Amino acid sequence: MSTTVNIHEAKTHLSRLLVRAAAGEEIIIAKAGRPIAVLSPIQPVPGPRVPGGDAGTVIISADFDDPLDEFEQ
Repeated sequence: MSTTVNIHEAKTHLSRLLVRAAAGEEIIIAKAGRPIAVLSPIQPVPGPRVPGGDAGTVIISADFDDPLDEFEQ
């Protein structure tokens, strides 16, 4: 859901608009009826990746790095 507000309303009610944006609403800020900016919530940044998360699920053959057979043409 999005709501459009003019610049004056955005300046006057910025705190209220931030609360609404934090709750997931998208606020479009317009100048003379023309959209110029969007106020939207920031998506949470995922935590750091942990090495070894797929341990035990990936199988690498013991000969994976052996030379390949030559193909006869």
